[in-house]
This record gives sequence, C-alpha cells and structure tokens, in this order.
Amino acid sequence: MSAPTTRLGTVPAPTRPRAGRRRRERTLLTLRLVLALAVSVVLLFPLYWMVVVSLSSRAELLGGDLRFWPRDLTLENFRRVLDSFPVLTWFGNSVAIAVVVALLTVAVNLLAGYAFAQLRFRGSGVLFLLALSTLMLPVQVIMVSLFRLVTGLGLYGSYWAVILPTAASAFGVFLARQFLIAIPRELVEAARIDGAGHLAVFLRIVLPLSKPLIAVLFFMSLLQTWNDFAWPLIALKDNALFTLPIGLLYLQGQFGSDYGGTMAFALLTVAPMVVLFLGFQRYFVQGFARSGIR
Repeated sequence: MSAPTTRLGTVPAPTRPRAGRRRRERTLLTLRLVLALAVSVVLLFPLYWMVVVSLSSRAELLGGDLRFWPRDLTLENFRRVLDSFPVLTWFGNSVAIAVVVALLTVAVNLLAGYAFAQLRFRGSGVLFLLALSTLMLPVQVIMVSLFRLVTGLGLYGSYWAVILPTAASAFGVFLARQFLIAIPRELVEAARIDGAGHLAVFLRIVLPLSKPLIAVLFFMSLLQTWNDFAWPLIALKDNALFTLPIGLLYLQGQFGSDYGGTMAFALLTVAPMVVLFLGFQRYFVQGFARSGIR
C-alpha cells in the first residue's frame, strides 16, 4: 500500500518494529536471563553446599563419598554442636547486641540525616564531608584508640563495649541524607509556620515517609553487627558473652576437622540473616532506589 498524499506532499507511512529488531530484543532478554541465572547459581551454591554438608553423616563425610545431596539425611551434626557448646546463649547474645545496635543506628542516622538534609546551619557541608571522610579509615586503624576509650570508661568485657562504638555509621548518615533530601523543604517549612518544632516535624512528617529508609538502615546495621568478628573478639572476654562468629572460631579450634559440625554451626549463624533479607527485600531495594544509589 502506498503512503497517502496531501497538498503538502507525501505523508510517510507509520514505522513498525521490524522482525529482526524483535528477534534481537528476545535474544538479548534471553541472554540476560541466562546470565542472571548463572550468577544466582554461583552465589547460592556455597549456601547450598553448607546445607548438604551439615545434613550429611560423619561417616559419609570422612569416607569421601559426598554427593550433591546426602543419601541419609541426619541432624546429628546439629545435635552434637548444640550439646557441646552454649550455642543458644551465643545466639541470644548476637540477637541482643545486633538489635540494640540497629535501633540506635536507625535513631542516630535518621536524626543526623534530617539535620544535614533539611536544616540550614553554618558548616553543615564541612561536617558532612568530615563524616564521609571517616569511610576511608579501616576499622583496624582505630581499634587501639577505641580499646583504650572503652577501657577508660569501664565498659570492657560488657555488651556496651560492643554496642556503643558501633551505634552510628558514616554511610548510614550519608544514606539518610540522600533519602531525606528528596522530601520537599516546603512541606517542612509549612509545618514550622504552623508552630511545629523540629522534633514534631521529624516525628509527624519525616518519620512516616521514611519507612523504606528505616528498613534499609535497620537491616544493614543488623547484618554488619551480626557478622562482626574482630571488635567483639577484642571487647568481650567472658565466654558467656560471646557472639556466634566468635563461637564459630572457638568451635573450629575444638572440633578440628569436623566439617559437619562446623557447617551446621555456620548454617545456624547464616540462616537468620537470609530469612530476614527475604522478608525485608522489598523495603531494602526501595530504600536504596529512593536514596539515589544504584
């Protein structure tokens, strides 16, 4: 069919997607799916192998006849670990420390992010850059000074020796500022004109809009504190106050080549964070997306 004509000339026919372009798009989509599947398999295989080893019998592990799935599923590795070590006590210590640190981190980082994003005060840019500059310092650099500070305050060997030094993070402040800076300043100024103070504005306006950010900060802090090993190893001296990562090191020293028991303990350590991430995944991704971080 020829294109219609008018007094002004020939009107071009509407363009349609060509079959070749559609094939290329389908091929590209297929390649992306295959790549995503391959990356997922690589990332999930260590977790899968941990499950396989922890559910395998000791005879099967020592005999070298380990397969991609155990022939005889058993929970003897978990029973042996739970009977030999105070795993439940260490689990409770990890939960208590991680939850308190996460709550404090959310409160401090939200307040600091609100101040840097919505308040106008002299030197805010310099202070924000100074806070970000601490990200370049490895934790090992400040451990000696941190240990002397904790010892001087009389906190050494207690929960607070682990909780207080990690109650805020520069990255959390940066993330909160990037999220809260998207809140219209006019909304905050209108509330201030109506007589609301900064605390009222924060609680009634900022906080309800920050649910994705709260989920991200809480999960990130919880995950970092849960997996932290070096500082709790230094700050805690009582066996009854150990966390799960320290307990895993203690177990390796006691059990030696008991791979089934080690993997069972490691699975007990990893599983809560996996379940938590799956539960908060929607808020986690949404919080990062609204913070402008890709």
